Amino acid sequence: MNLAGDLARRSHCVKAQVGAVLTKDTRIISVGYNGPPAGTHNCDEEWPESGCPRDARGSCSLALHAEENTILYAVKNGAKLDGATMYTTLSPCLPCARLIYSAGITKVYYQHSYALYKGLPSDEGVDFLNRFGVEAVRFTPDTENATF
Repeated sequence: MNLAGDLARRSHCVKAQVGAVLTKDTRIISVGYNGPPAGTHNCDEEWPESGCPRDARGSCSLALHAEENTILYAVKNGAKLDGATMYTTLSPCLPCARLIYSAGITKVYYQHSYALYKGLPSDEGVDFLNRFGVEAVRFTPDTENATF
């Protein structure tokens, strides 16, 4: 989760910075953060005050979510995602949850609640994943076994 947090700080999004890491068999297979597709604009450079224009639902009209970028990068590089685990700094939205499920990822650890961030009544993405057999749980650091 520390790596996901470090990745989030690389995001050029003015509204939110989110990072994600995919692992499989104790290895990192992909990393990503929210941002625009390669070759387009960085929001903080083009719209430093307000961020990119919003779509009809009030979401970013340009950027991909961290989960999307992480999955796309893994697939682009030939990684097999069946049985992978995702670590993300923000719980997945419903569209990302559907992508996670479809990709064969079997476990998701998240740090913060998307519902609290967006003012929604529940974490629909987490509910979706858990309903269909992908274990989605809030990450709590294991301070008992931490090394300092």
